[in-house]
Amino acid sequence: MSGQFVDKDGNGIEDVAEFYAAIDRASLTHRISAERPYIYTTMEVYDVENGIRGAGGLGVLAADTRRTAEALEIPFVMLTPFYHEERHQEMIDLVPKDTYEPRNPIDAGFEKVGEVVIKVESEDDATLEIHQKILGSTRFLTMNEPGFGALYVGDASDDHRLYQEVALGLGGYAALKMLGLKPAVIQLNETASTFAAVARLDELCRNGMGLYEAIVYVRKHTLYTNHTLLQAAEPEYTYAQFEKFVFPNLTSPALKHFIAGLFREGRLKLNSLTIEIAEAKNCVSRLHAKVIEVKDLSGERVDFKAITNGIDLNTWLMPEILEFYHDRGILDKFNMPGANFREVLEQIEAVDELRGIKRIGRAKLNEELTRRKNQYGEVVQIPDDAMLFEFKRRFVEYKRPWMPFEDMGEIRSILFESNAHYIMAGMMPGGVDAGDKTYDRLQVMLKNIDNDPFLKERVHYITDYDESLSFAMSAGSDISINVPEVGLEACGTSFMKDIGNLTMLISTNDGGVADVEPPAVFNVHGDSYSEEITSLYEQMRAAAAAMKDDNLWVGQVTKQLAAYLPIICGARMIRDYLRFLFKTEH
Repeated sequence: MSGQFVDKDGNGIEDVAEFYAAIDRASLTHRISAERPYIYTTMEVYDVENGIRGAGGLGVLAADTRRTAEALEIPFVMLTPFYHEERHQEMIDLVPKDTYEPRNPIDAGFEKVGEVVIKVESEDDATLEIHQKILGSTRFLTMNEPGFGALYVGDASDDHRLYQEVALGLGGYAALKMLGLKPAVIQLNETASTFAAVARLDELCRNGMGLYEAIVYVRKHTLYTNHTLLQAAEPEYTYAQFEKFVFPNLTSPALKHFIAGLFREGRLKLNSLTIEIAEAKNCVSRLHAKVIEVKDLSGERVDFKAITNGIDLNTWLMPEILEFYHDRGILDKFNMPGANFREVLEQIEAVDELRGIKRIGRAKLNEELTRRKNQYGEVVQIPDDAMLFEFKRRFVEYKRPWMPFEDMGEIRSILFESNAHYIMAGMMPGGVDAGDKTYDRLQVMLKNIDNDPFLKERVHYITDYDESLSFAMSAGSDISINVPEVGLEACGTSFMKDIGNLTMLISTNDGGVADVEPPAVFNVHGDSYSEEITSLYEQMRAAAAAMKDDNLWVGQVTKQLAAYLPIICGARMIRDYLRFLFKTEH
């Protein structure tokens, strides 16, 4: 039952107060209400079902967070732009090509609720149309206008990007006020969202509160969440840019003076502003919080709490697997691990039933593939008796999608000996071309595959990666490969979908995988890239051998679940955020 937590008999939660009691904060319902909701701000959401398609993991996580909040009946508002163009990607002569499909919020089921104005110095005001879609206790609140531009358009520190961020934060906060909503808390997802907290400061000062009293209040009700260790470029703006886009929209001279004092040599990093106005700060995995290096204006290192990302299990796990977990008490009605879930997993011997579920997953994948094309514009079908390796992640340098193909003889041998196919899927960054390192390495990989008759038949790059394909690959694949350069993956959630769907994971010890020590997966390691490549091939062979042995296979997938199930569930993530923000004792 999508969007709702269920017990093993399929019954929905009758009293969601049980969840609040479960996190030791039954009184939380007095802190969050329909009029005082949890505000979640993000530059992107990846929720195709609701008509919004973002660019990657941050957008997918945002969509999962809202779904989980809806299931728990938490009053929750997601502030996000609605972009008028949706990017798709196809392959022509082995070269990725971007195409754009027009979108509008009315066609996506949103309703217009009003307009807000963003002032721009020496230019015409920008009038943002505000649309909303209410889903249970949650709602999308979006802003857009014809000149708003595409997601992540231009340079991270150019005028248009700052305008988009001001529209999200200051425009989004004005939309909240227009609807009579007062934030209980504001979560800032990356520094691009920081102007929502700035708008709240301005409102408090406008209503008579002293600046520093307002700062104390806002700090205690604002959470800054950092999602990436490898930012394309930390946003940094000039004083002139703030004079053009930010200051015209603020009414408090004291607040303007405060912000002006944060500039250094005429420039201000949004990171510096955000950490000044958000007391609660978190990273999205344990390793991320340990290694992140963010300093305040005095040069002191800023501490971040670790709250690892989670996924909405109703969205990303096969219904047949969810039913199995609930029937066995592995998951409770909140989709959180049952009281004795590890003991249950240790005793599972239902090989035939679990193999049968994975066969259903393969059928789901092949059905999805009938609507897809590979790098040659052809429809692919994976034989029922074939083993399937997969890689499904954004095609960026640090995720190293080409790593299994560094030795063409080795990958050919592994696939031949295992009677295996290999599926890759992932969007290239928009606007890249020859000369970009990731683009060039992708071209070399695809051409090497094309020049090998065996690999050409067994390796499939599926274009136009999206949520639907991601789910199908997790459900229908046997072995997933996740090899980011250690220290660069903040969390990653694709591996969570694999583990939940009984897919064996081969991974470097990075991101959320490193929350468990030692990692309960086939671990790729080495002191150099060449050693990591050797380790990867060893782990691919070990995983293929486990796939052929019922006892080894069940032992591995249940070992993964026992280690990572408490980490991957979105309800746990929501619980941890509420405990952190409301200082719950537990």
